[in-house]
Amino acid sequence: MKFARRKREDVEVNLTPLIDVVFLLLIFFMVSTTFTKETRIAINLPQATGDAAQIVDKQIEITITRNGEFAVNEVALVNNKLTTLKRAIEKISEGDTSIPLIISADSATPHQSVVTAMDAAGQLGFIHLSITTRNSGEQES
Repeated sequence: MKFARRKREDVEVNLTPLIDVVFLLLIFFMVSTTFTKETRIAINLPQATGDAAQIVDKQIEITITRNGEFAVNEVALVNNKLTTLKRAIEKISEGDTSIPLIISADSATPHQSVVTAMDAAGQLGFIHLSITTRNSGEQES
């Protein structure tokens, strides 16, 4: 008995519909996603007594939240690594280490986060470093 053999056709997967679906999903997520930018970082400053420092026109402020997250001049950083903090400070200072650098940390901030900020400032050569506090006579808001 002789069986007739059919030639097999090459099977191909058409990727065009898959690519269309991926682009539609991409467009959907781009349109439906909302990007919110936090305008202020809420911190509760520690108390201290003393005279208020003079405000300078150009300064760099490192804000550290209760969770130890950093923001430089009110721009939140993507992570809490020392290298990221140093890059942000370098970008804002443009290499000028004579600019006053202010650390504003929440009173419940982990001590390591404050030390990391001070370490970044020291490694970059900043000499005018201060830490923000609130006067012990002020009430919490």
